[in-house]
Amino acid sequence: MIVLLAISFGHLVNDLLQSLVPAIYPVLKARFGLSFGEIGGIALVNQLTASVLQPGVGHFTDRRPLPYSLPLGMCSTLCGLLLLSQAPSYLALLGAVALVGVGSSVFHPESSRVARLASGGRHGMAQAVFQVGGNVGSALGPLLAAYVVAPFGNTARGQAAVAWFGLAALAGIGVLAGVGGWYRNRLTLRVRKPVMAVAGGRVGGAMAILVVLMISKFFYMASISNYYTFYLIGRFHLDTHTAQLCLFLFMGAFAVGTLAGGPIGDRIGRKQIIWISILGVLPFTLALPYAGLTVTVLLTIPIGLLLASAFPAIVVYAQELMPGRVGTVSGMMFGLAFGLGGLGAAGLGVLADHTSVALVFQLCAFLPVLGVLAGFLPRSPRVKEGSVLF
Repeated sequence: MIVLLAISFGHLVNDLLQSLVPAIYPVLKARFGLSFGEIGGIALVNQLTASVLQPGVGHFTDRRPLPYSLPLGMCSTLCGLLLLSQAPSYLALLGAVALVGVGSSVFHPESSRVARLASGGRHGMAQAVFQVGGNVGSALGPLLAAYVVAPFGNTARGQAAVAWFGLAALAGIGVLAGVGGWYRNRLTLRVRKPVMAVAGGRVGGAMAILVVLMISKFFYMASISNYYTFYLIGRFHLDTHTAQLCLFLFMGAFAVGTLAGGPIGDRIGRKQIIWISILGVLPFTLALPYAGLTVTVLLTIPIGLLLASAFPAIVVYAQELMPGRVGTVSGMMFGLAFGLGGLGAAGLGVLADHTSVALVFQLCAFLPVLGVLAGFLPRSPRVKEGSVLF
């Protein structure tokens, strides 16, 4: 359990530092006189390095596990932060966010493997504990930026204040170095164990369904995380601070749902929790665009709880579909999560520009209908002897 909590802490630090980048966009825009297109370029470089590289990293480490890649990835993030705090030009900013993104790409596949190794057989629970660390970090990043960076305004001192977050990176490096030592020792004890395999060779079809389910989940998540505050301000005339508090309520429910989803999936089955969490959210998403303020805020609680519970089960289910390729699968799933979130935010933003944020929520309300596809997933994989579970 100590290793699991340590890797969850590493996930918290990684995602905290990742979420810091968009949180300081206003500072960078004013400091360097950037256009929105140039801000989009920074976001693109960050998303590409943090998502597209992950499956490749996972594939490589499936063949050649690298126990100390975790602290090395955090070192890349630390270098990116320090460069970001002192970057004198736009190109330097791009290089800085690329280093931060590369650190995240290295971290996720191997850390997900470590979580599975430390699970004691409760893979869903372990994945949930690991992921909730990332959820907490993503929420803390913008909050801490408001207290550490924002007080200095859009000045050189505001940019330089980013370096203080290097202390969190150093703490992460220390913890992950200890995890790396434990991981190295486990590799020397690797033995042949039973693994899960899907009957009938239907892995490709099952993976395609999981991808569609993730599109449903992360596109709806993009609508909430990026445009919920604008929706509340526009429809109910809330001030920005109150709208942000409402968003934090949703994020809190999301964190709780992540933590609960893994153990529930271990108990009732991954296919069942995937089906319930995505299709089950439909009544709440359909009601939200037509509800009053109080009900709207209350509806986001079950939406967050249910939506979040799917991802730990999806990751573990995919790992069991492709035994022996934990790094590849984890990299693909986390890479898709980053990529789909970015695509969803961009696409929904264009739609909102041409129509309205209210229409975005009305249309996104139907995304959970795709949850019916979970019914076509193969039954829980059966045990097949003679392979190594990593």
